[in-house]
Amino acid sequence: MPSDEHTIISPAILYWGTPVVLITSENEDKTSNIAPMSSAWWLGHSCVLGLAASSKTTQNILRTKECVLNLASDSMAEYVNKLALTTGSNPMPEFRVIGGYSYVKDKWTRAGLHPQPSDFVTPPRIAECPVQMECQVVQVNELRKDTPDLNGLILAIEVRVLRIHVVKSLRMEGYANRVDPDKWRPLIMSFREYYGLGQGKVFESKLGEGSEEYYRLLTKSDVVKLPGDDDAEVAATKGNA
Repeated sequence: MPSDEHTIISPAILYWGTPVVLITSENEDKTSNIAPMSSAWWLGHSCVLGLAASSKTTQNILRTKECVLNLASDSMAEYVNKLALTTGSNPMPEFRVIGGYSYVKDKWTRAGLHPQPSDFVTPPRIAECPVQMECQVVQVNELRKDTPDLNGLILAIEVRVLRIHVVKSLRMEGYANRVDPDKWRPLIMSFREYYGLGQGKVFESKLGEGSEEYYRLLTKSDVVKLPGDDDAEVAATKGNA
């Protein structure tokens, strides 16, 4: 049905709203880098990251094949702000110079964050983040192959989530392996501004009535054994429900 309410626009970015991720990665000198981003989406235990090819985080991930995705809560905007417009690249790529970025070697001190050791990967987790996911690179795809001048400037990096750490307060009571969505309050980036989820659910979800374990069919291979594959059983046997 035609509608006079819709008009044509062309935003420079399509930032409709996604969780803020603080990615930790390992530098060449064995120190670690932190970078905020929000171009990420998950399916099963896979995640696709949209990153600029020239960024320090991207270079680290491509070299080491590892990273940790730390999700910020809606109370962590101040931490994220301290990392905004900073880069671990020295010298800075022209793209960052134009964007007004500055080089910061020690992002941990800059943001006031603290590292925690990871179990399966080298980059540390961020203690202040309520959700931490240890990841391994699966494949890399160059975007904009239809435009020779833009091809490869942005990458879609698929990573496999090997292990998920969450604070105890997020666990759903009575379940070993579920997050309570009524307790999870992610920091959302929408058109470069910070938002939360508001006052909770707007409506009861029909999809939410089914068993969440159904989706494990997409997360665990019967052919390839990976670190963290048994974490569902580990959580259950440790009595974390």
